[in-house]
Amino acid sequence: MDILLKSAKIIDEESAYHGAVKDILISDGVIKQISNHIAAEGVDKVLENTCISQGWTDSSVCFGEPGFEERETLENGMLTAQRSGFTHVLVNPLTHPVADNKQAVMYIKEKTKHFATTAHPIGALTVESKGEFLAELYDMQNGGAVAFGDYKKPIHNSNLLKIALQYTQPFGGIVISFPNDAKIMGKGVVNEHIEGTRLGLKGIPALAEELCVARDLAILEYAGGSYIFLLYPQQNR
Repeated sequence: MDILLKSAKIIDEESAYHGAVKDILISDGVIKQISNHIAAEGVDKVLENTCISQGWTDSSVCFGEPGFEERETLENGMLTAQRSGFTHVLVNPLTHPVADNKQAVMYIKEKTKHFATTAHPIGALTVESKGEFLAELYDMQNGGAVAFGDYKKPIHNSNLLKIALQYTQPFGGIVISFPNDAKIMGKGVVNEHIEGTRLGLKGIPALAEELCVARDLAILEYAGGSYIFLLYPQQNR
């Protein structure tokens, strides 16, 4: 089967074509020609204005296994990622039981090792993602965890965040947080905006996120370490 990508943007820092827009002819899964213009005659399919890369990375996926297999299994999730061109996915610990130990992390690695896509587990930062006690971070990193976070749960305990940042530094661990002040967010369902008000939807003030970001940055400056925010696309105030 011959596929012609017309005006495809190439994203590959290792390639001489990085950043260029080219026509690309693919025959039976193999790139046969890259040129400024390739005629479409005789090809089976033409796709226009695409982006092409060696592979994409999804930094936040939620599979249901273990515990919520009715939502999605690791098998199905990995097949979907593989067929969609993702070569790497970071798997959140949104499971039951929560992936807060080495065995749980290794379970994900073992169940997904035969796919072309590579799964990178994110271990829970705290035991059962309850925000009370740090989980077995060092052991989980040794088992294959690439970072630690409680998915969409903010770290309310400032001292716990400080300790997590300090504890993970010797082994290069990465802490992930979801900055959100639940009291200010209230029962909001959309970003606070006049359009949401007109539709009768309760808004989430940007302040709910900004307060937590400011606090976390102050702790990060004091403690050091590696930190990633999971953010809402809040409007600028």
